[in-house]
Amino acid sequence: MTESDEIRRATPDDVSAVRDVTEAAYRPYVPRIGLLPGPMRADHAADVAAGRVFVTGEPVVGLVVVVPFEDHVLLESVAVRPDAHGRGVGRRLLAFVEAYARGLGRCEIRLYTHAKMWENRRFYPRYGYEQVERRDDGTYDRVYYRKRLAGT
Repeated sequence: MTESDEIRRATPDDVSAVRDVTEAAYRPYVPRIGLLPGPMRADHAADVAAGRVFVTGEPVVGLVVVVPFEDHVLLESVAVRPDAHGRGVGRRLLAFVEAYARGLGRCEIRLYTHAKMWENRRFYPRYGYEQVERRDDGTYDRVYYRKRLAGT
């Protein structure tokens, strides 16, 4: 692992990079789903200040937004710059989230994606996530997943 592969908690200096990577990762979905994906509408500065954002790369090429709950960790967003696809960034970020959840003593990770984000719906099951529900949340048609972590 090189220094640029390190995954670290984002700092206030990273907010613009978090915004840029999120924008680059989610912008291609806008025409398909007909609205801005939730991560594009997030308050990135507040998420960073709350310690929920972890980034990788120098410059930043990928990030996760995680929210710990009493019994699980919500993986709120995974974003990888399109020019970094195919380099294992997403896989490393998911492995990081597993380690993060285990470190907190949580036995499950939960996430959701828009039903029309087909790439994500193929990606998550490859890494052990099982679909548990599909429902409309306001204007979003969401598919919910979970991953139970053994040994926690």
